[in-house]
Amino acid sequence: MTHSLLSLFHQQTGGGRRARLCRTLRQAIVSGHLRHGQRLPSSRQLALDLALSRVTVEAAYAQLESEGYLQRHAGRGTFVLIDVVPPTPARLPQPAPAFSRRGQKVLATGGCQDPPFPHAFAAGSPELRAFPHGQWQRISHQVQRTLGSRAMGYGDPLGYAPLRQAVADYLALARGVRCSAEQIVILTSSQQALQLLATLFLDSGDSVWLEEPGYPGARNAFVAAGATCRAMPLDSEGAVPLEGSAKLVYLTPGHHYPSGTAMSLARRLQWLNWAQQQQSWLIEDDYNGEFHFDERPAPALQSLRVESRVICLGTFSKTLFPSLRLAWMVLPTALVAPLGRARSVMDGHSALLPQAVTAEFLQQGYFASHLRLMRQLYHSRRDRLLQELNTRLQPWLTPMPSAGGLQLAVTLNQGDEARLTQLAQESGLVLPRLSPLYSGSVRQSGWILGFAALTPGEITRACDTLAKLLARVLPSA
Repeated sequence: MTHSLLSLFHQQTGGGRRARLCRTLRQAIVSGHLRHGQRLPSSRQLALDLALSRVTVEAAYAQLESEGYLQRHAGRGTFVLIDVVPPTPARLPQPAPAFSRRGQKVLATGGCQDPPFPHAFAAGSPELRAFPHGQWQRISHQVQRTLGSRAMGYGDPLGYAPLRQAVADYLALARGVRCSAEQIVILTSSQQALQLLATLFLDSGDSVWLEEPGYPGARNAFVAAGATCRAMPLDSEGAVPLEGSAKLVYLTPGHHYPSGTAMSLARRLQWLNWAQQQQSWLIEDDYNGEFHFDERPAPALQSLRVESRVICLGTFSKTLFPSLRLAWMVLPTALVAPLGRARSVMDGHSALLPQAVTAEFLQQGYFASHLRLMRQLYHSRRDRLLQELNTRLQPWLTPMPSAGGLQLAVTLNQGDEARLTQLAQESGLVLPRLSPLYSGSVRQSGWILGFAALTPGEITRACDTLAKLLARVLPSA
């Protein structure tokens, strides 16, 4: 506040210091920068800040109190008495900004906004009410005491060394990933990883292959880089290689997005051989590798061959909480230094304190315990949603097979997907659409129903609302 008053004060000309200070305060109040009830600095403090005598400030305060602008209370201070809402300035027509072709492609995606709180059936949201907040808080205090001011400086673009080691240890034990801590890069999100890879590898017109249907965030990152994206068909074993070659191939072999099916071992080996022959890079997004319910998850694609051309990535947004803003990437050794240099240019580094807390959370065993609890919780909630779908929504919706994850894809057997989605929103439901995940003209209508963040009662109530809506709009089903 004082800095703003100092600037206004020096803009005043004419008259004595008391008069200039009075004009300064009146202008700040009338313009709405000082509002009703706001406390002003003491006369002693304001005199020091403005290099005035305290007598001058006292006189100015007294003058404005007599005019009704201020009110002074002994022992409490000086407060603004009136509240002036400044007039809205007239808005002049602005010329349309001239964005680059790349910028136009980014804007054409429509953006991405996840709901800040769990909402039926928003997809991809983990259960935050069951998070071990007490353990996280204790570790946070411990880390702050241990690191002190060291946690407040700049960090390594590749990530905090203890967290890189903890992630490498976890991936080796849980997912069979072959890596050392030096191959781990800590990032803000998996989306940032995709954008970094697109920047490093892709020139305009380069070919990238993606699963169809598939994760739109990956397509957005590659299209924004000027790549030509081709859709790969899926069969019962996973993504089918196309004819020709590609600079990058994006895969979700452990848990296909959005159907939830896992790629077969034979198809995984086929992809590894293809990448070696074509000298292409496979991007393995292990976004839901920790949450398999009906069978033991297959090892990561990266784990099947030493020195493979696989870049593996994942995020803590689903396993811990989204606002943590931490993800990881496992790189072949030759890519570590170049990507670290690129990351230093684009983003610098991830915040050091959250990395340190996450490292301790993993090293002390809390992460593994939390995942075990969440698997059980999400398994029961997936089963509750399947029960509701099979008993009350079967005439209209058919669930896709899924062995895990935080959401369940369903196909819409009849009706207009866009219209029904809008009607559901008016009824308080969020139904992420399935058809936009296809890039071609042939698209499957349906929804991706998130269940992980919903209690069994919330799932039942949401399904009840959806069933009533579909019965009303599609009475002939």
